[in-house]
Amino acid sequence: MAEPIQLFVPTFRIEETLEQIRECLEKGWTGLGYKTLDLEQAWRDYTDLPHAYFLDSATSGLHLAVRLLKESDGWQDGDEVITTPLTFVSTNHAILYEGLTPVFADVDEYLCLSPQSVLERITPRTRAVMFVGMGGSAGRLEEVAQICRQKGLRLILDAAHMTGTRLHGKHVGAEADVSVFSFQAVKNMPTADSGMICFRDPKLDEEVRKWAWLGINKDTYSRTLGQGAYKWMYDVEHLGFKYHGNSIMAAMGLVSIKYVDQDNAYRRQLASWYDNLFAGDDLIATIPQPPDCESSRHLYQVMVDNRDEVVLALNAQQIYPGVHYMSNARYRMYAGNHDCPRATKASDMLISLPMHMRLSYSDVGRIADALRKATSMSQ
Repeated sequence: MAEPIQLFVPTFRIEETLEQIRECLEKGWTGLGYKTLDLEQAWRDYTDLPHAYFLDSATSGLHLAVRLLKESDGWQDGDEVITTPLTFVSTNHAILYEGLTPVFADVDEYLCLSPQSVLERITPRTRAVMFVGMGGSAGRLEEVAQICRQKGLRLILDAAHMTGTRLHGKHVGAEADVSVFSFQAVKNMPTADSGMICFRDPKLDEEVRKWAWLGINKDTYSRTLGQGAYKWMYDVEHLGFKYHGNSIMAAMGLVSIKYVDQDNAYRRQLASWYDNLFAGDDLIATIPQPPDCESSRHLYQVMVDNRDEVVLALNAQQIYPGVHYMSNARYRMYAGNHDCPRATKASDMLISLPMHMRLSYSDVGRIADALRKATSMSQ
């Protein structure tokens, strides 16, 4: 039997990473500060985004994005955020955390929010749009951003899959009021788990640093570097959360960020191999990529009939794909939300094929052969 092929296998540059972590251990500083500041600067340099704050996860970032916009703009409980049902639940949980109402809009052929569906969902209570860059695709982000500007709505970019995605040659993120990126272990810039929040407004960037540190207005690293007898003193300005990142995760990120473009180029090569192998197969529908978008290709997704039967057939060949995602409208807590036929269809048919740095052309060929056989047998 051939070796198993998993959906995701992170690749860490182990010796470089251990060297970075060793510095933290030798200095006796593993928490917020030191490496986290270095990674924030490295991220700003890499993306050209003006602000960045390192967090313990992208989920924390999404919550803080909603919280701070609600606070700054005076949103009320029950106000609406238009979002997608085709996403990981943390996207929509972040809306509920703040007592707001997620309103599902449908997706387009890129599996991102459809601008037309967004327009149809806007009501007097709509305050923001949450755009998810599915698999690294920018979809019609620019059109959605234009709608937000015209309608006076905030735009939150869930860019968990989008590290390294460029639109018209520029890294994504500047289109939104706030963008949130994930550096979870299987993402394109892996740590163990962490994320980055990037506000457009410098005042909100300043505020998020307090909100992520329990409302305290001076973090422990700043206090350590301070001078004078009262350097330990701080104020607690409001209720906050403990969402900040730490230097161990930042040390991992400082190595990973050096290889993002190289790794993403290989991911695009994997996607190109898949595309060529599936060309002309009427039983396997590939997901197109938008023009002028250089995707991170975090995912390679196809749509097939009899999806669950096909997945079992692949498993029998020691190939383990995934599903991104089941429509959130199918979950009990989100049931009854707006009907989104395209998202529902995708939810029933999508398969995410293995997509990681350890795959070879031979592996891709094996996966493609197994998928073609499984889809033909399931008819």
